[in-house]
Amino acid sequence: VLFAIVVIGAMTYASESGEVVVLTTTDAAGAKEQTRLWIVDRDGVSWLRAGSGHPAWLTRIRAEPRIEVERGGKTSVYRGTPVPEMSAEINQMMAEKYGLADRVVGAVLPRKNSVAVRLDPSA
Repeated sequence: VLFAIVVIGAMTYASESGEVVVLTTTDAAGAKEQTRLWIVDRDGVSWLRAGSGHPAWLTRIRAEPRIEVERGGKTSVYRGTPVPEMSAEINQMMAEKYGLADRVVGAVLPRKNSVAVRLDPSA
C-alpha cells in the first residue's frame, strides 16, 4: 500500500511539473471535458501526446476534433489531429523538455503505444 501511495504521489508531482496546458474536448452528449497535459512545439506547431492509444480525451478528439487549449492564460481553438507516425519524435521532445518528470511518468505508463496529436489553428 505504501508503495502505491508513493508511486501515485510521484506520478502526480511529475505530471504537474513544467509547462502544463488545459485541453478542453467535447463528448458525444456535447459536454465539455478538461484534461491537463504537457505540450511541445516543433517548427511553429504545438503537439500533445496521449500516453497510450486509448485515453478518453483522445477518443473525444477522434470523434470531435475541434478543441480548446489554455496555455499561459490564453485560450485558443484548434483542430486536434492524431499523427501516430510522429509519436517517436514527440516522445523525444517531451523527454527533452520535461526531463526527470517524463522519465517518472514513462516508468509507470510506457510510451510504447503513445500517440502524438498535432494542434492546427482553427477559426
